[in-house]
Amino acid sequence: MSSFKFIPSLSRRGFVAGVAGLGAASVLAGCSGEGSGDTATAGSGEAAATSGATFKIGGIGPTTGGAAIYGNAVKNGAQIAVDEIAAAGGDVQFELNFQDDENDAERSVNAYNNLKDWGMQILVGTVTTTPCVAVSAETNADNLFQITPSGSSTDVIGGQPDSEGNISIPRKENVFQMCFTDPNQGAASAQYISEQSLGTKIAIIYNISDTYSTGIYNSFKAEATELGLEIVSETSFTEDNQTDFSVQLNDAKNAGADLVFLPIYYTPISLILTQANQMGYAPKWFGVDGMDGLLTVEGFDTALAEGCMLLTPFVATAEDDATKAFVSTYEADFGETPNQFAADAYDCIYALKAAIEQAGVTADADYSDICDALVDVFTSSDFSYTGLTTAGEKATWSDTGEISKQPMGMVIQEGVYMPLDA
Repeated sequence: MSSFKFIPSLSRRGFVAGVAGLGAASVLAGCSGEGSGDTATAGSGEAAATSGATFKIGGIGPTTGGAAIYGNAVKNGAQIAVDEIAAAGGDVQFELNFQDDENDAERSVNAYNNLKDWGMQILVGTVTTTPCVAVSAETNADNLFQITPSGSSTDVIGGQPDSEGNISIPRKENVFQMCFTDPNQGAASAQYISEQSLGTKIAIIYNISDTYSTGIYNSFKAEATELGLEIVSETSFTEDNQTDFSVQLNDAKNAGADLVFLPIYYTPISLILTQANQMGYAPKWFGVDGMDGLLTVEGFDTALAEGCMLLTPFVATAEDDATKAFVSTYEADFGETPNQFAADAYDCIYALKAAIEQAGVTADADYSDICDALVDVFTSSDFSYTGLTTAGEKATWSDTGEISKQPMGMVIQEGVYMPLDA
């Protein structure tokens, strides 16, 4: 395991003790149809009816369209947790209503309003960054507690200074992240590459039109410079021209880059790997969480992904009991191996359960009162959480809404994701 850890830059509290347990043994998860208005209910609801404490959890993300792999993973991972909690019984129970936003900000805000009409008390989402920025502004205005499994931009939580120290988006006190922020992903990737001596000449290919990609690029470059890594090629593309990467690849190849950093999503990565192979260029490839999903691209020769590396909070092939149980349930219920987005969503539900129990808040409370109670717990010095995505360690949240937890290196070997540090 590498020695670094994602630490929120503006945290004003230390890493503390206290563990929130994972759920009971996995049970069959309820699965609803895809599309707007999906509603997934915890089991028969018998335990919830007994206690009268069913919290209404809303979820928003793409379950159709090009980013559906992320939204469906979040919906499924959250549902497994909801059903496990129902099977275990207890005073805290959840009902999940997950809405499709097709990775569109306007649709995401519409989904949020639909969920408010339904009676949502807490939001898990949204899944993708641009919709999450839009919806977090709404939840902040309403004072409704929001925790996102995968909306990684600092604009989601606000309160982050720019290079000149100015804060353009005030801190959204109600919004928290289970995922790593974009700057943390970039800096940690540079640290990992340096510590493991993975490359001597680094190239970067990023999406200049995407907030997610540029945020990671900027922090990676800054940290790489600080660490003395030699960046020999920096090229970009936009959403409108992400089919031909010959210019970017030739620049990296001619500069002698032996490692290419890819702070982008898996679809353009599949094209980059294909085109690099065609031109006989075979450097090491290193990505971030957007690379997760590469093996699912239709028509992509997955042999080209062999050896690709990325940092992730979750590796499905890990041998701990919690991971094996979650993967087994997910594969049985949904016919595929869960990715990190599913695991982060699962952890969101269990972290909420632990925080609700610590706060002593009940489901008959107003959603704004629930929000205030949860904010107090998540930012307190005596709350932490250990789950699927914390590498066996305790994760905590700062008053910025950022999470501090341990990442893991992952490499694709023989068509599966394997721990890089094993």
